[in-house]
Amino acid sequence: MERRHPDEIERSVEQNVTTIKNAGFDGISTSCIDPAGVELIAHALVGTGLLVEGMCFPQTIDDLKAAIDLARQLGALHLNVQPDVRPRRVADCIPLLEGWIRVAEDARMPIYFETHRNRMTTDLLFTLDLIEQVPSMRMLADLSHVLVGREFWCPISDEDDGLVRQVLDRAWAFHGRVASREQIQVEITFPQHKVWLDLFLRWWDYGFRSWRKRAGPDALLSFACELGPRPYAITDREGNDTTNRWEEALLIKSLVRDIFERAAVEAQPSLKQDWLA
Repeated sequence: MERRHPDEIERSVEQNVTTIKNAGFDGISTSCIDPAGVELIAHALVGTGLLVEGMCFPQTIDDLKAAIDLARQLGALHLNVQPDVRPRRVADCIPLLEGWIRVAEDARMPIYFETHRNRMTTDLLFTLDLIEQVPSMRMLADLSHVLVGREFWCPISDEDDGLVRQVLDRAWAFHGRVASREQIQVEITFPQHKVWLDLFLRWWDYGFRSWRKRAGPDALLSFACELGPRPYAITDREGNDTTNRWEEALLIKSLVRDIFERAAVEAQPSLKQDWLA
């Protein structure tokens, strides 16, 4: 929802929340780091009925405890955890992961670890090793980071596709942007990027079906249409976005909702999905 355009005009939190609500989203994804920011968001959400996915970037166990306290102020469904530490050995990650999971369980706050560059989960193969060593580790799949990090060719090989599916088989939430093998966020309305959009739609379809097999009958699945401003967004010479990211977020919501609802034919009809902006 940030613009970060050269004109330096930004909408207020209240304007953003109203825009999200009016567009038919079910909730928002927001940081749970700054108490003042959380208070501002909480005030803007009053009476909207919008759900919340919290985000945090812990380096220590106590960092997660503080984020959980802020997430509770927003009534967050779960916390998206980007572990802001980069050990070189899997063994050095395990105590932190197990500690975070234990703290979250004690607080009864679901946490999902996001696949994200410059985090503990920056590399796909390393992340799969973490999952193998810590079976209770639940993932939030942002596959744009996976694709750019590994520079998969397109069409993707069966071997690489199988690696991605291992993450999807442990994913309990999703962040939705489309990447190419060289760019973290491409313009999905440009025809040259359709091959990447089709790849991500196929991955999300598999991920939704996998989730349905694991989730309970009243479970909620969160999918955040996460089209970031620059430097995520590609910009022109003047620093303006090359496309309207809000319109592309609405397009992603429509495409992905169709996929999810088609998959519902093969699963329990009571399962629901929340759409976050």
